Amino acid sequence: MSRQISISLLCLFTSLVASQTPPSRPLTGFDDSAGADQLAREQRFDSSLNRADLQQWLQRLSARPHHLGSPAGKEVAEFVAAQFKSWGYDTAIETFYPLFPTPKLRLVELTEPRHFVAKLEEPAISEDRTSSVRQDQLPIYNAFSRDGNVTAPLVYVNYGLPADYKVLAERGIDVKGKIVIARYGHSWRGIKPKVAAEHGAIGCLIYSDPYDDGYYVGDPYPKGGWRPADGAQRGSVMDMPIYPGDPLTPFIGATKDAKRISREEAATITKIPVLPISYADATPLLQALGGPVAPESFRGALPFTYHLGAGPAVVHLQVEFNWNLTPAYDVIARLPGGELGNEWVIRGNHHDGWVFGASDPLSALVAMMEEARGVAALAKTGWKPLRSIVYTVWDGEEPMLLGSTEWGEQHAAELSEHAVAYINSDVNGRGFVSLGGSQTLEHFANEAARDVTDPDRKVSVQDRYRAALIAFGTPEDKQSARDKRDFAITPIGSGSDFTVFLDHLGIATLDISFTGQNASEGTYHSIYDSYDHYTKFEDPDFQYSMALVQLGGRLTMRLADAGTLPIRFNGFVRAVSGYVDELMKLTDTMRAETADRNQSIGDHSLALAADPLVPFIATPESEVPYLDFAPLQNALARLQHSAQAFQEHESRLTGTLPLATRKDLDQIFMHCDRALLRQEGLPRRPWYRNEIYAPGFYTGYTPKTLPGVREAIEERRWQDASTQIPLSAQTLNALADQIDRATAILKNDASQ
Repeated sequence: MSRQISISLLCLFTSLVASQTPPSRPLTGFDDSAGADQLAREQRFDSSLNRADLQQWLQRLSARPHHLGSPAGKEVAEFVAAQFKSWGYDTAIETFYPLFPTPKLRLVELTEPRHFVAKLEEPAISEDRTSSVRQDQLPIYNAFSRDGNVTAPLVYVNYGLPADYKVLAERGIDVKGKIVIARYGHSWRGIKPKVAAEHGAIGCLIYSDPYDDGYYVGDPYPKGGWRPADGAQRGSVMDMPIYPGDPLTPFIGATKDAKRISREEAATITKIPVLPISYADATPLLQALGGPVAPESFRGALPFTYHLGAGPAVVHLQVEFNWNLTPAYDVIARLPGGELGNEWVIRGNHHDGWVFGASDPLSALVAMMEEARGVAALAKTGWKPLRSIVYTVWDGEEPMLLGSTEWGEQHAAELSEHAVAYINSDVNGRGFVSLGGSQTLEHFANEAARDVTDPDRKVSVQDRYRAALIAFGTPEDKQSARDKRDFAITPIGSGSDFTVFLDHLGIATLDISFTGQNASEGTYHSIYDSYDHYTKFEDPDFQYSMALVQLGGRLTMRLADAGTLPIRFNGFVRAVSGYVDELMKLTDTMRAETADRNQSIGDHSLALAADPLVPFIATPESEVPYLDFAPLQNALARLQHSAQAFQEHESRLTGTLPLATRKDLDQIFMHCDRALLRQEGLPRRPWYRNEIYAPGFYTGYTPKTLPGVREAIEERRWQDASTQIPLSAQTLNALADQIDRATAILKNDASQ
């Protein structure tokens, strides 16, 4: 959500939407009596919460660097585990041993046309008390870069995406044998060295341009919340779209005795050396570039003309790492359930940070801890959830989802049998509710958002978000909000600990937070992600931390206590219908654009429109065939019919279903998202098995929906697209089969 939202306009729409809120508050999965009990229980939960806990925990946990393998990292895990144990949870620390490289040599220097050595260091500032704490601090680097020592001419590649290399190629610029410099943004960072290597580059630098998260956006820290000149973004560049987690143990948990592949065999370690730098360090390198002036879309906010290169700038890049197996400490805390106790509701956040990690991840971790404390306080009054609740606090998320992935792989069989859903959080701040994940949970998530009050506007967080959609959304968003329909929860790809649950194991997933009015991007993965920054620029009074406590508590307790699991299908059907429509429109658009482009090349109009001083090289593209989408359309029609039939039979229910019936329905509901898996996995990456959601092969965190089909079309792999369409259709039919089984149970119960 844009930070330039007009508050007065938004308040007007918020008041309008709130005035239309219906008074009734049904809860999916609960009968009227149980629903009333649940709402009363949530009021007791809210009254037990203590905002001071959040402040104290955040200050304590962010006082020292606590990355994976650090002394403070282990202490954080032990402190969190001790808290859960003191609240009454059956708590253990489960340890894995993933590969985790840490730097022992880092060098970036400009050797031509003049000499410059990058500082590669973030200075302490007096307004940030922890920025001077250097003991055990990880320096600026990219984890899972390959060791390397290279010297070559420099080329500026914008964001370093495939489309950017197409622009370079059209201007006659080849990066083969060169070092590239890319700016952060528009994709996950690991895509940049991946694409660079595919084009023949021998090294990659990634810098933070002030256009994206520095002074162009707002005042730099400490005056404002945005990235200062010497601030740099650490982070992993593992090829996560292939698989996340330990590179040496794909598909299995990285236990001490696990069978490991060699580092040379690991497909997810980069092919070239990579290092991140600040824009202060990047400035001399970019200023030394010659060659064509960068096109407008390539220009950042630094105060000079951007050139593409190659040369005359020549750069020497050298990196070397300690490649060690490092213990990762996962905290697992269980609250046993009652008659449905073999069903698990899993709630998670990670505890490791790149440095102090006040925003990422501690802002949401302390909220989850307070949520867990409040849930435990209810249990001490005699309440026992129907289903078991499992709180998980992961280690090694930052290097690439190490703790959660290894735990999920190690316990895959148990999770397939017992896991109801996984609710994730990671970073939290002021702003609007953010709900992403499985659309089978869309209506359920909307109900929870309806029942949490926004701290600023004093309406529900659902209504505040709807008001924003009316004011600033697409025409479809505006109409949906005005009609008071559930707002669509966004699909998710990767980037946090939900990945193994959603993409590999097929467990219904939600990722929750508040965002949009904080400045966490400005200090993301730097030493300035600190308690002082967080309490000044992100959520000073912890109001939205408390809102996250309330939202997470409602989602967790409702999943644990619903008579039948609140998994429903209308939101999923609506979303997939949109995805199928997008694919058909995409091919039509590509067909028209290809024809126009090829005609233009033939007429030489592109060459005439280009800068006459810049060489322009363009080759015709293959025509876009007419793909047969009928299998997908037919499967979608069947899925729509199945979902409607289920809804009609459910609406006729009266009273509470027998326990045996509820258990049978729960088993079906639990396996609805499992039905979206294809055991062979996606093309080029078998670890990712979900046919509906996956991180993009060339976007990383950003999801691709119906990824097997979509990416084949986008990459013009037409035979693969034709193969993937019926496979995705089979997945939709498998879900329809599950829904039909649930409907048959309702019919049978009604007839007795």
